[in-house]
Amino acid sequence: MNGRVALVTGASRGIGRAIAARFAALGATVLRPTRQDMDLGDGPSVEAYCSALSCPVDILVNNAGINPLAGVAELSDEAMHDALRINLEAPLRLTRALVPGMRERGYGRIVNIASVFGVVSKARRTIYSTTKSGLLGLTRAAAVELAPFGVLVNAVAPGFVDTELTRQNNTPEQLQIICEGIPQQRMASPEEIAVVVAFLCGQANSYMTGQTIAVDGGFTCL
Repeated sequence: MNGRVALVTGASRGIGRAIAARFAALGATVLRPTRQDMDLGDGPSVEAYCSALSCPVDILVNNAGINPLAGVAELSDEAMHDALRINLEAPLRLTRALVPGMRERGYGRIVNIASVFGVVSKARRTIYSTTKSGLLGLTRAAAVELAPFGVLVNAVAPGFVDTELTRQNNTPEQLQIICEGIPQQRMASPEEIAVVVAFLCGQANSYMTGQTIAVDGGFTCL
């Protein structure tokens, strides 16, 4: 990735931090905007950040996301709108802003960090599954449109990953049950997700686009 500039959202912790570290180790210049730099829940803030960029972005990883737990009947307007803005609208805005430059240069890599819950789901994941399914739709549509211009767009759908968010949304007892329900009997590390993202964004990938890769220890095979 020498000479490439990558923008990774949500790079302060978990999967995003592991992706940013992996990219940096491979020689990329990594932009890691904080919430103060760019508020993903605020459209004008996203657009202002992109307009102020002083260098072309070759790689975009839409990683940041939230997972408000609520059933269909419990879901508040606030939680619904927050998740839609951060999980789906922000990736679309970032893609819209950065794609013209990628297309002009004839090179670009976009990876959307979705979730296995964009493919399957469980109780109280209503808005999370909705937004992650939408992200997979964005991936496919953008891949078809941008393929002739050398821009590859893919999604990675992690299963259960050992992050702060996973531990925040599950008790230790629930985490034990979760691990027992994964064929590999454990959660993934953030670094294991980062390896796959790095492949999709690196020189080794020259033809794969529009795909969703589940990195879930076999969870969606059950």
